[in-house]
Amino acid sequence: MKDNFSRQADLYAQYRPDYPADLFKFILQFVPLKKSAWDCATGNGQSALALSHYFEQVIATDISSKQLNNAATANNIHYAVQPAEHTRIESNSIDLITVAQAIHWFNFEEFYIEAARVATKEAMIAVWCYSLLKINPAIDAIISDYHFITLANYWDAARKHVDEGYQNIPFPFEKIKTPAFAIEKYWTIDELEGYLNTWSALQQFIAVNDYNPVPELINNIRSHWGSNARQKIIFPIHLLLGKNR
Repeated sequence: MKDNFSRQADLYAQYRPDYPADLFKFILQFVPLKKSAWDCATGNGQSALALSHYFEQVIATDISSKQLNNAATANNIHYAVQPAEHTRIESNSIDLITVAQAIHWFNFEEFYIEAARVATKEAMIAVWCYSLLKINPAIDAIISDYHFITLANYWDAARKHVDEGYQNIPFPFEKIKTPAFAIEKYWTIDELEGYLNTWSALQQFIAVNDYNPVPELINNIRSHWGSNARQKIIFPIHLLLGKNR
């Protein structure tokens, strides 16, 4: 597993969008027992916090201590710095495994061995990502150009799985057909700028070029923002849901 987010952990906690309630509602209908959940690569604990309302305990792991230092807290969430592929979680103890916006960074084979070890017989595993945001055609074109051209050489190779909507990620579980989900937010342009500053490729770009291209990008977007202070932002979600076997 790769750590591409420690450097911007505070921005990540502030500006990364959370996930819709209907996503969790759909997943949880397939989970008969709700004693323990494992939110793997929890980041700032967005999914862990959502799961804490349904499970007796949530084990939330990440390789970044800086991310965990910025994570949401609840009495039944237990955070630990542990890699996805090798944890100290008890065998046959987890009823639901979730991985949000992170499995593309994993060693798939090793993670799935670990998932099978910790999962109960009836356990479910849900992994998802959200792909490039949509606002309006003019802004979408500017952000797409920035993502695929300006930052083209700075994305980790694993990012392709997000751009492909997780269609080509190995998933050795009994798959369940899933509907379409999306994150919907109403952001100011400043919030959009904060989110764009969390991108992992941007950190690589800055390290090589010694400047941040986001302010210029925001200036280009501003003339297409419209008269409303807040614009609707849509992030398409791509979910893989499966049953342990």
